[in-house]
Parts: sequence; structure tokens; C-alpha cells
Amino acid sequence: MRVTYDAETDMGYIYLVDEIGPGEAVRQELTEDGSVILDFDAQGRLLGVELSGAKSRLHPDLMAMAEKSG
Repeated sequence: MRVTYDAETDMGYIYLVDEIGPGEAVRQELTEDGSVILDFDAQGRLLGVELSGAKSRLHPDLMAMAEKSG
């Protein structure tokens, strides 16, 4: 698992696989409020989770290990 965080947009991404190749995420599901996006592959397996407002939603341990960008 790998976590990235963009401080400029306060967006976080939790990778549940090592890499997500181009075109591998073929389906996305959004929560009702649009703050969480789930990325799935063609077999319906969850690849990763994108979060808006990540700083307040992710556990401090995950934020500490997150690769920073932005």
C-alpha cells in the first residue's frame, strides 16, 4: 500500500496495488457527496481510493507516510 498527498489541493490517494497502469482503472464509483472516489479494474477489484479533504480524513499515521506533492 502506498499513500500520496497533494497539500495544494488537499487530495489524498491510497494505492491498494503497487502500480495502476494507464487504462487499468476502468470504473470509478463516487460517494454521494463526491468526496471519495473508488477506482476498480476490469475484474471489479478495488485498486485505490481518492479522498478530498484528506488532511482531516486520513489517520495521522497515513499522513506521515504519504508521499507529498503539490
